Amino acid sequence: MPRTALALALLALALPAPAFAIDPINQSFFGTAVKGTDVVAYFDEGRPVQGSADFEYEWKGARWRFASADHRDRFAADPERYAPAYGGYCAYAVAHGTTADIDPEAWKIVDGRLYLNLNARVKALWEKDVPGFIARADASWPRLLDGD
Repeated sequence: MPRTALALALLALALPAPAFAIDPINQSFFGTAVKGTDVVAYFDEGRPVQGSADFEYEWKGARWRFASADHRDRFAADPERYAPAYGGYCAYAVAHGTTADIDPEAWKIVDGRLYLNLNARVKALWEKDVPGFIARADASWPRLLDGD
């Protein structure tokens, strides 16, 4: 089975395409976005940093955690700048018309936007055509939100 086909099959098993509108933010059972990772740290430190319950901010129905009050306050002032594309769902999955969870370690910032992926292997597939997958995901995302 070719690698791309295998990755798509794994994505399909991870979380089937929704037949209903999805939550706009990928969050844990407890309502935490990006598995509690401080999204501002990706931009400032160039790496994922675990956030703390001491520095939480609620946005779009999810709890976002940060490593410091400064990061929390910067996010609160401009959440669209720091929030990951596609609500924090896997960018590769969204490009293929579905959603999948993410690994905070599988990430990339492109043109000032944070993109997350299911895992390192899927990220490697996504990186083979970043502009193409972003264009496909941008077209797919509104349909996923509407449940089409």
